[in-house]
Amino acid sequence: MFHLFASAVHSEDVGSTRLYFVNASLQRVTYSSSVGVSLPCPAGGTPSAILRWYLATGDDIYDVPHIRHVHANGTLQLYPFSPSAYNSYIHDNDYFCTAENQAGKIRSPNIRIKAVFREPYTVRVADQRSMRGNVAVFKCLIPAAVQEYVSVVSWERDTVSIVP
Repeated sequence: MFHLFASAVHSEDVGSTRLYFVNASLQRVTYSSSVGVSLPCPAGGTPSAILRWYLATGDDIYDVPHIRHVHANGTLQLYPFSPSAYNSYIHDNDYFCTAENQAGKIRSPNIRIKAVFREPYTVRVADQRSMRGNVAVFKCLIPAAVQEYVSVVSWERDTVSIVP
């Protein structure tokens, strides 16, 4: 998930006209396909800036009914969707946002937006053979689909934690 922190990290002043980033460090947004996500443009301006979203290729974002919508306030919304409606062009791609007013135009860094599916999975221990008194190395097997989201925090034997 993501967090937005309001702080001006870049500005171009022309009198009282300026453009700024709200969160220039936002680089990755991972969200659940069953929930969706609303992502405010990480830039703004005074007076109000025109906010637009693009794919990292520079292609304009277009609305896809019940899938993707850019609101008038510059928020990019990706709606919840079923696995059959998955489209990597929309649900696993790099996006960026621009803010434009009389001060000029600024572009956010690319933001990787990735949908993940909630799926049941099982973690198991690889079988190992060892003679009594020798060392055995055990490996926790995590399914590839969830590997980047799961970390091993402890080992147990019959519900009793094993400590080094």
